[in-house]
Amino acid sequence: MSLSTTTSHLTILPSLPSTSQLSHRFSFTFPEKRNQKTSHTTLFSSSSRSTTFLVKSQTTSVSSSEAVKVTSVPSEMKAWVYGEYGGVDVLKFDSSVAVPDVKEDQVLVKVVAAALNPVDGKRRQGKFKATDSPLPTVPGYDVAGIVVKVGSEVKELKVGDEVYGDVNEKALEGPKQFGSLAEYTAVEEKLLALKPKNLDFVQAASLPLAIETAYEGLERTGFSSGKSILILNGSGGVGSLLAKQVFGASRVAATSSTRNLELLKSLGADLAIDYTKENFEDLPEKFDGNVTGQ
Repeated sequence: MSLSTTTSHLTILPSLPSTSQLSHRFSFTFPEKRNQKTSHTTLFSSSSRSTTFLVKSQTTSVSSSEAVKVTSVPSEMKAWVYGEYGGVDVLKFDSSVAVPDVKEDQVLVKVVAAALNPVDGKRRQGKFKATDSPLPTVPGYDVAGIVVKVGSEVKELKVGDEVYGDVNEKALEGPKQFGSLAEYTAVEEKLLALKPKNLDFVQAASLPLAIETAYEGLERTGFSSGKSILILNGSGGVGSLLAKQVFGASRVAATSSTRNLELLKSLGADLAIDYTKENFEDLPEKFDGNVTGQ
């Protein structure tokens, strides 16, 4: 799917009331790994390898009960910034970036976790600079965090709310100059939702842009409850979402490499296909019904 038309879908899913928020619509239970701490994404750690220094994991669990405390908002923050387009080397760590102002319809979010997507790299390389916001840029689309300030027209969210979302309504047309790879980011209320209680901040931050892409893809194909579907790369960030839990697929066939077959089954795939070994010509014999490819 082309990212040029991908927009945030924080409105309604089929059969749900118009007042539903993302936190209600995607509050299905994720598989739990018991007795194992959740990895926490840290924005401000660096490594000597330029290809890995953006995000680093540590073993601290980030749950709702251990959320960042809401304190007074400083005038400056730490953030990753680039002032020119290019490779990963143009990214610089800056400890004195101005905290973005909050408009009437926005909230200021204290970032607990942020996610990187392919669009972040393409944007940094200048692949859509004709429609980009002015440089310098704080990158990052997806975020999960805590509301620390609200605009005068904000109606549903309040200080202290745990939220998540994609900070840009459109992926390529005028994305925000101040994204999510910072201590604070300003986001329109309509682009956020309350974080589901069965997700920690890292899990929540990993969802928005991927889940929007999956939703739009299924919506464009006219997919609906009761149909069967074949999902290529079903263990990926986009492929693993929505078909069964939200759109009501009757049967899901999905492909992956050998190591991810059990993951596909745990996500609800009725048929897990090892694309390194299986012959797709044999698929109709294993999987009855009309199959829609994604």
